Amino acid sequence: MAPSYSLGSLLSVREVIECARSLAGSGADTVWIPETWGMECFSMLGAISQALPGPRLGSSIINVYSRSPSLVAMGAVTADALSGGRLILGIGASSRPIVESLHGISYDSPLERVREYVKVLRLACSGERIDHAGRLFSLSGFRLLVRPVREQIPIYLAAVGPQMISLASDAADGAILYLRPLGGIAETAAALKRKNPDFDVACQIITAVSDDEEAAMARAKATISFYVSVGRVYAGFLSENGYASEVGAIRSEYEKTRSPHHPSLVPDRMVRDLAVCGPPESCRAQLARFTDAGITHPILQFNPVGDVTESFGALRAAFSEAQ
Repeated sequence: MAPSYSLGSLLSVREVIECARSLAGSGADTVWIPETWGMECFSMLGAISQALPGPRLGSSIINVYSRSPSLVAMGAVTADALSGGRLILGIGASSRPIVESLHGISYDSPLERVREYVKVLRLACSGERIDHAGRLFSLSGFRLLVRPVREQIPIYLAAVGPQMISLASDAADGAILYLRPLGGIAETAAALKRKNPDFDVACQIITAVSDDEEAAMARAKATISFYVSVGRVYAGFLSENGYASEVGAIRSEYEKTRSPHHPSLVPDRMVRDLAVCGPPESCRAQLARFTDAGITHPILQFNPVGDVTESFGALRAAFSEAQ
């Protein structure tokens, strides 16, 4: 199974493009570009489409509040044209802190909004005229001026809770999981595939490759600590799935210090349940646990250990050798 790679957040624009370019000939399936409060996703996807032929390109995740569905459709068909039909459009509800604090938009009806958003996206990305009257979006006579290179662009939904898992299974071509304990993946994968055995169960997995196992573990712990501190949705989900005391300790320190960096509060067992880290051979064996549990599309979230170029080279070599 060819791995995919998630680049961003911890990297500069230049580093993302250089890392992506270095994947030429590696057998990578997809390069995913995140969008939170750093790089703008479609710009990066357009740049990477010109720097790296071959692998698919994915957005992970464009939120459904900061852009209208018509604008996202315009960005999607443009990126798909630039890449020669290689785009996967990853969208999601994001979270209240990001939507309200960064974008100044009320975080209302996330599930309903995602459901209706997908309907409008499907229509718009097909190039057909849109006449849609919904509760949240009403469009009349809209049609893209640019002819899409494909009739449909695959749409993946970021999914955490059971309602979004169910919606993804009903409305999308794939789902993107993150920070989901290994023990619950098989059940989630089965639920997602119940209606469509070809449904793509993607999981973005915190990954840190280094012969220095202690340094790799520390890097993974730092990332977990950050997301538990600032990500209320993930913190709540992990609390409900075996890590209530650990999440409570991290969140308590975050509230006291306003610093999201408390890796010492992340136990080794939590890392082993959520991440892949350590020497190359060990990382390959760890990744196999996720695919054996039902993940059909493993996404290796690059967490550099030391120098970015050298660290990404180690990551690429570790998983290219596994092909």
